[in-house]
Amino acid sequence: MSRGGRSSSSVNSVFYAETYHPIQAGSIDGTDILPHDNAVYRALLCSNAALYDPFGDPKVIGDPYCTLFVARLSHLTTEDTLRKAMNEYGRVKNLRLVRHIVTGASRGYAFVEFETEKEMRRAYKDAHHTFIDDSEVIVDYNRQHLMPGWIPRRLGGGLGGRKESGQLRFGGRDRPFRAPLRQIPLDDLKRLGIPPPPEGRYMSRFQIPSPPRRKRRKRSRSSEIEDFDGHEKLSGSSRRHERSSPDRSYDGGRSRYSEDRLHKQHKQRSHSHRHEKRSYDVERSYRHHKDSH
Repeated sequence: MSRGGRSSSSVNSVFYAETYHPIQAGSIDGTDILPHDNAVYRALLCSNAALYDPFGDPKVIGDPYCTLFVARLSHLTTEDTLRKAMNEYGRVKNLRLVRHIVTGASRGYAFVEFETEKEMRRAYKDAHHTFIDDSEVIVDYNRQHLMPGWIPRRLGGGLGGRKESGQLRFGGRDRPFRAPLRQIPLDDLKRLGIPPPPEGRYMSRFQIPSPPRRKRRKRSRSSEIEDFDGHEKLSGSSRRHERSSPDRSYDGGRSRYSEDRLHKQHKQRSHSHRHEKRSYDVERSYRHHKDSH
């Protein structure tokens, strides 16, 4: 047991936020039910009133699943320096170093889009706590677009933070939630819409949390069928091609049309033959009757 009766396993047991809730982000173990500072209260108001639109910034472009958030950059770091550093992990497609709208000075964070999701994940894993221009940077996935309920730091939300700021936010990669040591108020958390801690499924502090993965599109039933014998699956385009193929649909339709036509002609010929035979019999009987008289 460690000091204070806490075992080392409980100290290293953590969990990470999958959705953002301002009250929970301000709690070290994710179980607070009241805002503990004015910034959390401001973020809660923005969240409840839907005052923040994560897709409302026209400067934010690119694929969010391929975009990496880089923070704690030196104010001397330029786009070229950052691009050179990120190129070590993959091909950089687009880079935006956020600058002050008036002075043009760097705000100390940037968004880096890679060519593929695989390259972004490599940078997410290996670039964390590396040094660029003598400044230790942290990296994260694009929570602005991929984390439901996200509220940025400028509105009282965000994640991480420095101790001297007095506004720490938990649940992120750098400051995860600790496993609760007190009773969890499940009813209050449910009432506030705060996800409860994943009891029994905590992670180790030394494990790297995985960014969200792109959801694969499910194939619709109309685009794919299986024949009754189970031999082959045909896509919708294949079926359209089969219907439009001249060696299948035209011949099949023509053969069926020909069969119907031949059958009709055969009936007409049979009827005509019977009619001719009947006429011949009538005429023959008339001649026989005339000759007898």
